[in-house]
Amino acid sequence: MTAQAAETDRAAFAEEWQQWHEEKEKVLAGPHGFLAITGLHWLDATPARFPDAPGAWSSTADGVVVELSDGEELTLDGQVLRGRHDFGVIGERVSLFPAAGDAVVEVAKRGGYDILRPRHPENALRLAFTGTPAYAPDPRWARAGRYVPFDVPRPTTVGAAVEGLQHVYDAPGQVEFELDGTTHRLTAFNGHAPGSLLVLLTDATSGVTTYAANRALSIDPPDAEGNVLVDFNRASNLPCAYTDLATCPLPPAENRLPVAIEAGEKIPTAPVQGTRSVPAEGAAGHDQT
Repeated sequence: MTAQAAETDRAAFAEEWQQWHEEKEKVLAGPHGFLAITGLHWLDATPARFPDAPGAWSSTADGVVVELSDGEELTLDGQVLRGRHDFGVIGERVSLFPAAGDAVVEVAKRGGYDILRPRHPENALRLAFTGTPAYAPDPRWARAGRYVPFDVPRPTTVGAAVEGLQHVYDAPGQVEFELDGTTHRLTAFNGHAPGSLLVLLTDATSGVTTYAANRALSIDPPDAEGNVLVDFNRASNLPCAYTDLATCPLPPAENRLPVAIEAGEKIPTAPVQGTRSVPAEGAAGHDQT
């Protein structure tokens, strides 16, 4: 390859990364993205009202319930909700987004708890956001890797940004890659797209130039031989890097790399240290296992 061709490839690599980064920032800072969240409310059997959402909310054996007073309403999938509405039992890591005026009220389950997270476009954190710093994209950090599936998926329990909360994922296998002559292996979870993988990790830059608790890396589905591309340039912050109103999972112990991965997103310049509340013991919906 000529020097000119190599430079062209590097420029194309950087341009593709920039497009990816801009799209991620757009979602994060969208009108109802994570930067718009104004509260993290843990629901239990006692109906409760919150200053950033209409209605009185509770978590029952039959799922999440809201009681809307006269003049209050929500809209979900084109249906206007008034009075009492049963959302039913919500699955783990599932979210519903009924609208309340220009806001939405996320109704979800995280770590076995039913939660409410209103999202308001005028939230100060969203309006003040100026972007996430990152290392300059470098093809060196796009490593050829191999996916090694487990015989059967392994249930894997990890901690969370909220102290005392746990998340359980099925890990289908590991991703291995080589860096400076050493082979590293990372436990992988299922990604959003069919066949894709998600890796949560920390490394020697964590807490120095990158967010201390975790970063996430999405990996495209392996090919027929198990080959994957592990592109650390796309190691990205989870929402807990920006707001304390998030319940992000932490990496499994084996995903704490001893090397410095000087690629991907860095510590946000102005994270807001809000109040990350902890659910009460025995709250409705808590999975005691």
